Amino acid sequence: MQPRSHALRGYARSRRSAAGANNMSRTRYKVSDNAYPHFLTCTIVDWLPVFTRPEAVQIVLDSWAFLQHEKRLTLFAYTVLENHLHFIAAADDLAKEVANFKSYTARRIIDLLQASNSQTTLQQLAFRKARHKIDRDFQLWQEGSHPQQITSDEMMFQKIDYVHYNSVKRGYVDDPLHWRYSSARNYAGLPGLIEVTTEW
Repeated sequence: MQPRSHALRGYARSRRSAAGANNMSRTRYKVSDNAYPHFLTCTIVDWLPVFTRPEAVQIVLDSWAFLQHEKRLTLFAYTVLENHLHFIAAADDLAKEVANFKSYTARRIIDLLQASNSQTTLQQLAFRKARHKIDRDFQLWQEGSHPQQITSDEMMFQKIDYVHYNSVKRGYVDDPLHWRYSSARNYAGLPGLIEVTTEW
């Protein structure tokens, strides 16, 4: 992907004309404007290493693929590490789609842990459940996703690099292309595990 002058601004204009501008209040950790992509982070409670199980990662990938197929979410970049994930996405109602993503993946991953009799992890998820969540026995995700609005091409490239080099910074691989659970290969023109949008 080559840098483009004002490309992200044009993307935002086209989304506004298609869906209408969303004038939510501007704060660092709320979706500020649905016309723009946002950088988001979702973390497992107590930083438990749930994503050491390939089946758990596949649930996340399948959920993103479904949301893209249904045109409910545009996914630009992602990485999944052992206890958290980063992604860049846009949607007509991003906060709602992220909430749906977290709710669906939590149910499926907890079902997976129960089916595999992962009692220690389940006990920790039960112990870390917030007191006000009386409608469930377990809590998988920490609350919030810390969305940061991306308003320029420069910021977009910086966040994509951050996403892809996270596994390198953590010492897991020497080259981001070697981390299976990220979109780095998509941006290198190689097959990725799921499709992402590399143009905007």
